[in-house]
Amino acid sequence: MKPILRNSLAVVAGLVVGSAVNMGLILISGSVIPPPEGADTTSMEGLEASLHLFEPKHFLFPFLAHALGTLVGAFTAALLAGSNKCLMAMIIGFLFLTGGVTNAFLLPAPAWFITLDLLVAYLPMAWLGCKLAGGGQTQPAGVIKTE
Repeated sequence: MKPILRNSLAVVAGLVVGSAVNMGLILISGSVIPPPEGADTTSMEGLEASLHLFEPKHFLFPFLAHALGTLVGAFTAALLAGSNKCLMAMIIGFLFLTGGVTNAFLLPAPAWFITLDLLVAYLPMAWLGCKLAGGGQTQPAGVIKTE
């Protein structure tokens, strides 16, 4: 398979897998840490209206969803990529970061959460996903690769 096609499919797979992890964590978050009394988390409008009731513990699962979704998506993309493994992982990180920035504008979350989320959950997790998948490794000096 041509590297450009394989890399494109790797990015699509990374987005699908990362998004599934993100959504899975968001879906179980309410059963692990129940939302505050009176909070409506079933719609964007309800969430926005009740966000002032949230305590720091209520932001744990959204952060984990963003960070682990990006990590797993980047890992998947790097693992499946035909070339430029770290670039494919960072593309996932950038795409998820774009979603995080959009979300920061849509929901009036506390500044500390937005800052933590945007600085830690996306590009650093994409870099870690690349490294965990073995991307960016170079041959030691003097070693000739014979493949």
